[in-house]
Amino acid sequence: MTAKVSFDEVEVGTELPAQSFPVTRATLVRYAGASGDFNPIHWNEKFAVEVGLPDVIAHGMFTMAEAIRVVTDWAGDPGAVVDYGVRFTKPVVVPNDDKGALIEVSGKVAAKLEDNLVRVDLVAVCDGKKVLGMSRAVVRLA
Repeated sequence: MTAKVSFDEVEVGTELPAQSFPVTRATLVRYAGASGDFNPIHWNEKFAVEVGLPDVIAHGMFTMAEAIRVVTDWAGDPGAVVDYGVRFTKPVVVPNDDKGALIEVSGKVAAKLEDNLVRVDLVAVCDGKKVLGMSRAVVRLA
């Protein structure tokens, strides 16, 4: 696969389509099974509260993976991402109800680099709080 977005058609400030990602307790159980991360803070409310958390929280790597989907969907090729990093700033608290939590992610091109590379800065928010900081991806465009 190759990125579907042309480097020549992108400018600094180009906004990527924002996306929202719902997270329920069932989502966390599925992710735990796929990742092998069965830490009880991600599924056991009593344990999470005992260790000082407000409730069960989403896996950090799950949150990071959901956020990069904004970039991979925009570029049209997950393989176009050549570098990606974040800082975890706040947990995604997932209540035990029908609604769960909602991670809202937006992004924009922050810099055009050499060799058809761009840096995309992402903003991920849940319940009005920024859950990822310094969330940046370097993407090779067509």
